[in-house]
Amino acid sequence: MSRELFPTRHFFRGDQLLHYDGKTANCPPTNILSTMLSSSCLARNAQQAARRSGVQALQRRAYAAAASSASFETGDVSGLKVASRDLGAPTTKLAVVAKAGTRFQPLPGLSAGLGEFAFKSTKNRSALRIQREAELLGGQLATRVYREALVLEASFLRDDLPYFAELLAEVVSSTKYTTHEFHEEVETALSLKQAAAQYDAAAIALDNAHAVAFHNGLGSPVFPASATPYKKYLSDDHVAAFADAAYTRPNIAVIGDGANASALSSWVERFFKDVPVSAQSGQSIKSEATKYFGGEQRQNASVGNAITIAFPGSDYNNAKPEIAVLAALLGGKSTIKWSPGFSLIGKATAGLPDLQVSTSNLSYSDAGLLTIQISGSAASVRKAAFEAAKALKSVADGTVPKEELEKAIATAKFDALNSSELRESSILLAGAGLVNTGKPFELNALSKAIEGVTAQKLKTAAKALVDGKATVSSVGDLFVLPYAEEIGLQV
Repeated sequence: MSRELFPTRHFFRGDQLLHYDGKTANCPPTNILSTMLSSSCLARNAQQAARRSGVQALQRRAYAAAASSASFETGDVSGLKVASRDLGAPTTKLAVVAKAGTRFQPLPGLSAGLGEFAFKSTKNRSALRIQREAELLGGQLATRVYREALVLEASFLRDDLPYFAELLAEVVSSTKYTTHEFHEEVETALSLKQAAAQYDAAAIALDNAHAVAFHNGLGSPVFPASATPYKKYLSDDHVAAFADAAYTRPNIAVIGDGANASALSSWVERFFKDVPVSAQSGQSIKSEATKYFGGEQRQNASVGNAITIAFPGSDYNNAKPEIAVLAALLGGKSTIKWSPGFSLIGKATAGLPDLQVSTSNLSYSDAGLLTIQISGSAASVRKAAFEAAKALKSVADGTVPKEELEKAIATAKFDALNSSELRESSILLAGAGLVNTGKPFELNALSKAIEGVTAQKLKTAAKALVDGKATVSSVGDLFVLPYAEEIGLQV
């Protein structure tokens, strides 16, 4: 026995521990075996604790290494932009990001049509073969249309990288754009999406806000509005001509998340060799520099009620951290369960029924749009619009408490870093940056700049918005929904 555990003389009688004088010790009944086990357990626990502290230290170092490697490693493969990052995950997402978003389409509907043709018949594979092979490998295929990019993506087990790299290369370089697939598949899919979009008042208001703010280019909707006669512009020949101009080496980037950089580069070099340097037709993707206009648009609708209030925001190339903090401070949607949150609009509208509010900065390569999106019942949307304008003016007046500013800074920083970690958003940021500016858009620098936002900088930014020209888009019951002038905004 250890003298440290039992400093006095002792011996055992049956199950009891006794002192030299025969009195029972002040400890629970025990026996020799249990005491020995207790001692060994103490030693073992100490060893385990030491091991755990070592493991935790290793984990902290691993997490730090993972955080430092969260950025994409970029390269050039025969004039083709490639970016990858590998955090050791068992799955991979591979994407081709093309400079073929709605901003760059020469005719309405071409970006959406090009997206629908993805993973249809190529020169080497039928659409049915593509579907069956992807399913056998457990893969997932998808297309996403944005204002500045068209994303063709495949998600799969990382060992299947060669197959899906070859498949994406075929989609880009040898899709057939057949007439029967256009009429039977593409047109039908576009019609269904167009019909669904006309029942989303919030989406209509956001598209209208872009049109009012930017007119052409970024003002083009992601999907043609229900009243747009897009069928006279859209055909299999027109989509093929757009693909010829868009799917060239300067206009696409191959992005791999969960792929080794050297392995990805080697497969890209092997399979993407047929991607042309320039369009066979001699056409090229054109776009004018974005200009902000502002104004107001009102649209009667019976599908719901929505208002989008927007201002010039922060773009990717000239990021303004105070705009990110302002978006978090205005907010509207709580991030904490059972709480309206700290945001100014969220607290002001907490008691309004049937209401959804969110504030975000929509960033593009040369422009940004700070949007407050409000939807719900007409009465609640009206009240929330007044509260939103009031909240913005309170920031411009400098009356926001210091504690609320600190919360907004922390939230904005988290949102930026979280977006850089999520696969879908990070791939879009990397790819759109490469094809539009030559380098991936990185949010790590923005997150650091957010820490430097002060109350004065935030006040100056908010005052510039209040004194400038706003964009207000209203959809729904216009008898109830207010005009921009009513809520105190200049248009």
